[in-house]
Amino acid sequence: MTPENVTGPVARHAEGPVWWPGWGGLRWVDGEAGDLLTLGTDGVTRQHIDDEYLAFARPRTNGGLVAVGARTLYLADDVDGETRAVATLHEDPHVRMNDGCCDPRGRLLAGSMAYDAAPDGGFVLRLDAELAVSTVLPRATISNGIGFSPDGRRAYYVDTATHRIDVFDVAEGELRGRRAFVSIPEEHGSPDGLTVAADGSVWVALWGGSAVHGYDATGALVQTIELPVPQVSACTFGGDDLDTLYITTSAQGLPDDHGTEAGSVFAVQPGVRGLPVTLFAG
Repeated sequence: MTPENVTGPVARHAEGPVWWPGWGGLRWVDGEAGDLLTLGTDGVTRQHIDDEYLAFARPRTNGGLVAVGARTLYLADDVDGETRAVATLHEDPHVRMNDGCCDPRGRLLAGSMAYDAAPDGGFVLRLDAELAVSTVLPRATISNGIGFSPDGRRAYYVDTATHRIDVFDVAEGELRGRRAFVSIPEEHGSPDGLTVAADGSVWVALWGGSAVHGYDATGALVQTIELPVPQVSACTFGGDDLDTLYITTSAQGLPDDHGTEAGSVFAVQPGVRGLPVTLFAG
């Protein structure tokens, strides 16, 4: 199957796609621009949020959205409203936040990385509805995709430097028993953002691999979706039936004359449906 380019190269570093009907469908970030992008009937619109970096955003249960900047947490009371800074997540200028999601209890999980990708320079934080912060993982190198199984009993996690998707058991809301779920050979690219489908399969973007891989719940590779760009950053299911996989790509670090569609969002129907996004309880 051939993915369709649905936006053109509108971003330098497209990341963190999320589908939610309550904010009009598909939104994602242009990380280095600090912007939140929305795909509408009239094209792509932008909202600037963070002056340094924007990692990801999620809708809130009571309306509005939460967004994670380089070091700052933002809230908006309306999905199209102005954001306000409400918390400082860390104070290290050498580290920025990266990918994340909400767990089944509606708590925000947010990972990070050092700007120079120094080993163990990042971490994973958890924020509850009252914005209380705890540390889930004290060390990570390039913290990327996080997602949960349909029954909420397993959590999948990518630290890109490991070339693995790891899996945790979820017990009383805590992540336990980290172990390898899938190891990805370096020649296939580096695992980046991921999403989990309703059948329990795990779909991961391959940075440097020009592809998305789909693995069944046992870790067997069941599908490869090839993209016409080298740096595939993340993916999510969307559409009215959650049967379309939206895939973000990046031109980060590529020369100006790279001659590809990097920075575009692509769409394809891989034959499975996704799960509705979990909203932030705060």
